[in-house]
Amino acid sequence: MPMRDKTILTVLHQEHSTPGRVGRLLTERGYRLDVKRPPLGCVLPECLDGYAGVVVFGGPMSANDEHDWLRRQTDWIGAVLANGTPYLGLCLGAQILARHLGAAVKPHAEGCAEIGYYQVRPTAAGEALAADIGVQWPDKVYQWHREGFDLPAGAEMLVEGDLFPIQAFRHGNAYGFQFHPEVTYAMMCRWTTRAHERMAMPGARPRAEHLDGWYQFDPAVRRFLDGFLDHWLSSSPAQTMGTRRIDAAQGAGVGRAAVELVGA
Repeated sequence: MPMRDKTILTVLHQEHSTPGRVGRLLTERGYRLDVKRPPLGCVLPECLDGYAGVVVFGGPMSANDEHDWLRRQTDWIGAVLANGTPYLGLCLGAQILARHLGAAVKPHAEGCAEIGYYQVRPTAAGEALAADIGVQWPDKVYQWHREGFDLPAGAEMLVEGDLFPIQAFRHGNAYGFQFHPEVTYAMMCRWTTRAHERMAMPGARPRAEHLDGWYQFDPAVRRFLDGFLDHWLSSSPAQTMGTRRIDAAQGAGVGRAAVELVGA
């Protein structure tokens, strides 16, 4: 596989934001991260050919804000979907995807936020996906948001919650997770220190519960994410093309060594 086919377009929304655990797991798999920060003037590529996937992370802004860069980024998702490139949106990245697909992004009716660990439940579609992956969804996930979204038309809801019902959905090979599986312990410490005022919002958990929850709930989140990423990456055009070349070579009676070289 050419190096460009081993590149993940990684979209961050603050100067010092990092891709956290998602970035680490991708680089461990041999992928290069092409990091873009649209709020700081980075231009997102219109041609996605050769990218193995796109991951759009969270940020302090709302998907409804009227920033020029945010409007362009929301429209740009159409190019990702049209190209068939796997998309993974986390928190803001999920809300932008939902908004692009025509769903409303809005605050909780009673002003509640999810800041900390919260119970979630897979739907029947989510259970089927977990069976395909071979790993269960975590029971509790880390959240940091005060807006949620409706389910876009044509999308499958995978995970549901109580305060914000839509916690994960799939539209083709584009996924939106309202929660933050990428968060490391160091990131959690930063967020709960620098944005400590969020923990005073209705529904938010106190800081001690965040840190204690890491040890209780993060192992299940880590196992799920590790399995999910392999499933997600397997839907990339580059991976699909590699599989087709191998199948064609096998059908033509090409030797095993040659087949393995094509797959590389």
